[in-house]
Amino acid sequence: MPLFRPTLSALAFTVAAAAADESLFVAHPLTESTLFTVGIEGPACDAQGNLYAVSFGDKANIGKVAPGGQAELFVTLPAGSTGNGIRFGRDGTMYVADYTGHNILRIDMETRAIRVFAHEPRMSQPNDLAIAPDGTLYASDPSWKDKTGQLWRIDSDGSTYLLAGGLGTTNGIDVSPDGTTLYVNESEQRGVWAFPIQKDKSLGPRRLVKQFADFGFDGMRCDVDGNLYATRHGKGTVVKLSPEGEILKEIDVLGQNPSNICFGGPDGRTAYVTEVQYTRVITFRVDRPGREAGGGRQ
Repeated sequence: MPLFRPTLSALAFTVAAAAADESLFVAHPLTESTLFTVGIEGPACDAQGNLYAVSFGDKANIGKVAPGGQAELFVTLPAGSTGNGIRFGRDGTMYVADYTGHNILRIDMETRAIRVFAHEPRMSQPNDLAIAPDGTLYASDPSWKDKTGQLWRIDSDGSTYLLAGGLGTTNGIDVSPDGTTLYVNESEQRGVWAFPIQKDKSLGPRRLVKQFADFGFDGMRCDVDGNLYATRHGKGTVVKLSPEGEILKEIDVLGQNPSNICFGGPDGRTAYVTEVQYTRVITFRVDRPGREAGGGRQ
């Protein structure tokens, strides 16, 4: 019997079939549960596919996780600072919400030098960050003891502007792909809200996207279609919402308390979730890329 040698077209078909069989929305652990503390938060991917998250062994540390799950210390923040949300600018610069120092920190990825990009003593606790297509930063600012929150804008020169106050406990935050809408969720009140971003960068009247009857929220990100992925703290899931508030999918993330989410990978279709119960990073594949997936690229 002659030996069968697959043709190039047959090999291409095999590769395509394997890709078609790729499991979507099925979570798997990426890191061990001993590397991070219960403060694990703030995931963000650089352009090389590395993941960064806070509380790597200590609340002052930011860890770097390679695509294969190998983790190492990236930087230790200055005394008095504690990181939470992380974002990358278009030039690859890392921005970190420093909730104890009331700062937005800026980290040079080559030198690892850390400086204060913005300091705002009126902030209760800068928590999560979003970055618009034009480079403008937005920060959620909850006051957990009062169950209230604020929203801030941080311009390219580090100037801070209070955009909204008297809200619920503002937490997860992101900007729509076209840069015209700012989304924020309220952890205690369990609502997801949309604010139109005006031409002068102020916010218009907010619109309720979705109200939930149970479980809190934490971090949140958009995909390229404007769908929202929000972590449901206490339920152990990530919910995928349409811009109109329709529940499209709910993904089990293998732990009760997911704290945040980001997208990365070569095609932008790998989701990374920081999870508090087991202090580890969980990953799953999605059908469409994240809006901001790797090094701040839009």
